Amino acid sequence: MGEWSNGSGARAARGTGTAVAARAGLTARGVIYLLVGVLAVRIAHSGGGGGEQADRGGAVQELAGKPFGQALVWAVGIGLIGMALWRLSEAVFGAAGPDGRKVGKRLLSAGRFVFYSVVAGSVIAFAAGERGSGAGSTDEQSKDITARVLGWPAGQALVICAGAVLAGIGVWIAVRAAMRTYRRKLNLLQMSEGTQRTVDVLGVAGGVCRGLLFATAGGFAIQAAAAYDPGQAKGLDDTLRTFAGTPAGPWLLTVEAVGLILFGLFSFAMARWRKV
Repeated sequence: MGEWSNGSGARAARGTGTAVAARAGLTARGVIYLLVGVLAVRIAHSGGGGGEQADRGGAVQELAGKPFGQALVWAVGIGLIGMALWRLSEAVFGAAGPDGRKVGKRLLSAGRFVFYSVVAGSVIAFAAGERGSGAGSTDEQSKDITARVLGWPAGQALVICAGAVLAGIGVWIAVRAAMRTYRRKLNLLQMSEGTQRTVDVLGVAGGVCRGLLFATAGGFAIQAAAAYDPGQAKGLDDTLRTFAGTPAGPWLLTVEAVGLILFGLFSFAMARWRKV
């Protein structure tokens, strides 16, 4: 029984079904980051974006407004379910690669499973007609969650810890992108040298900008806890808008937005060439 769990079970987890789920999930992630980046560019050069929100909710709303938008939202939601199931299979059976069965890797996959399950659920709810779900503002969600936790015993310390973890994750994402560690997960032999160079541009620039966004959001969470003011917590949209408030003005937000677009394109490349 143990041999089946470590052998056949792992092979089954990396079979055709899981590969399809993983690639669908990476594609769906790419769509969301691509749209968030486009929305952020608009906000940077329109003095506020006309009410648009550069986050998951804004991306879903943008997608829903396109031809066949409802079907596209359903497709993204289903793709995110595939991402969640893929991460669950990694948590249970281990990920591809020599260290894929390590406890740390499995716990990381379990955390990703929970995250993508929540995201997929909100997008599917939006597609099913609950317009306050997938298109909810991450800014309001961040403030609400921060206010709730600050009301708990030791809530201030918990929010500071959560912010520090988020900031740490952002730094980790950026450093790993700069070091091109994603290359270990790619089927490089299937890619031409030109394709590899292009993917490196997308992976490094996109990953660094994504990491910067996470680290900045974590910093705002720490600031909100230190001031005991949940209003200082920021979701994705508000965090992006703060880049426009720096001395560099809207151009820094533009650079960050383009980086998110590049990460979206990188996700498409991962959907095509990632080892699963």
